[in-house]
Amino acid sequence: MPIASVNPVNGHTVKTYEPHTEADVEHRLAVCAAEFPRWRSRPFAERAGILLAAASALESRKVEWGRLMTVEMGKPINAAIAEAEKCAWACRYYAENGERFLADEAVTTDASASFVRYEPLGPVLAVMPWNFPFWQVFRFAAPALMAGNVGLLKHASNVPGCALAIEEIFRTAGAPEGAFRTLLVGSDRVGQIIADPRIVAVTLTGSDAAGASVGRAAGERIKKTVLELGGSDPFVVLPSADLEAAAKTAVKARTINNGQSCIAAKRFIVHADVYDAFEKRFVEGMKALKVGDPSDASVDVGPLATPSIRDDVEGQVQRSVAAGAKVKLGGKRLDGPGNFYAPTVLTDIPPGSPADAEEIFGPVASLFRVASIDEAIAAANRSQYGLGASAWTRDAGERERLERELAAGSVFINGMVKSDPRLPFGGVKKSGHGRELSWHGIREFVNIKTVWVG
Repeated sequence: MPIASVNPVNGHTVKTYEPHTEADVEHRLAVCAAEFPRWRSRPFAERAGILLAAASALESRKVEWGRLMTVEMGKPINAAIAEAEKCAWACRYYAENGERFLADEAVTTDASASFVRYEPLGPVLAVMPWNFPFWQVFRFAAPALMAGNVGLLKHASNVPGCALAIEEIFRTAGAPEGAFRTLLVGSDRVGQIIADPRIVAVTLTGSDAAGASVGRAAGERIKKTVLELGGSDPFVVLPSADLEAAAKTAVKARTINNGQSCIAAKRFIVHADVYDAFEKRFVEGMKALKVGDPSDASVDVGPLATPSIRDDVEGQVQRSVAAGAKVKLGGKRLDGPGNFYAPTVLTDIPPGSPADAEEIFGPVASLFRVASIDEAIAAANRSQYGLGASAWTRDAGERERLERELAAGSVFINGMVKSDPRLPFGGVKKSGHGRELSWHGIREFVNIKTVWVG
């Protein structure tokens, strides 16, 4: 069955692609496996040069890449262009810092010389999602290639054009054929690829169900994994917070990428002393958002990526309302073509309902009223996820408690959770394990080798 690129604005098929055959996949695996010994032996400066060329290719054609993302998965065009720019930043960051991150580390022992060396592992399979179709790939590929690994990409099936474009970017940057290849295959073939002995490790960004499946397949063969999975991130607002800034940021944090982000704020946990004032500002901000064609630069929220995602969001909201949640804004799909769902605010949410216990992957915000910082921290940590957390306070003591007690891979105080090449990124609990970005990310797929000389 062909792999189709479908515009979520109108449901029209943009282009179809024939999936790679078994022979195609075998050729790509063989090319990457053969290239690895040569790629790892290249000096850091040569690998850095290719990453810098990739950064230039991203920036010089950023509008083109942005339009491709927008057409394939509905991301607002300004955000899509910014995503291409961020990918260039990641390439430059690892080109400039990768050699330093992987330099030998001398350790004084009873040996005449002893040190730690970081060496690449080999071909790494990346199973990537559609919601940030360039960024998710480059934040893996830039450090992996700089470390001397080679990469194979199994991208989400609704963004095949983006998958092939990324392969083109590395090729035009001067990377050899086997340094980075795209596999146009369905998810049903991932297990078979993981089982191939030439694949030495796997990284996945996706749902916790997908992470469990990939982790199981890799674990059976003792292969390293990094899993960045779902999130139901808390956004905690305490009485000392700057409410104007918090509410304005909350709107952006909930609706970034049309609400389809693992680190989007989803559960807004607000102290009773400021709850009413925050709710009023937040609802007004959500109501003011412009929903429409994401190719229009004035649009804030575009369509959800697929009809099934909109159906899932609609079902979660309906079940939450049936359980007792109240709709303050939205709460319905929009009439007409496309996968549009209205920006939505829910309150009075019963424990265990979807708006409380599940990740809602769309522009739906869940508001909770709490009586104290103790109750706020407990509510934030009640989730099965632990990816990111944003907390708002101007009290030093509260800030220290939030930094220490929030169970998340990232805690942002008075700011929106975001990824940054300079900082490690990943989660705890059902949000996965391992880290991307920073020096932590480049060391995930290396052999940390001890060398001892008598």
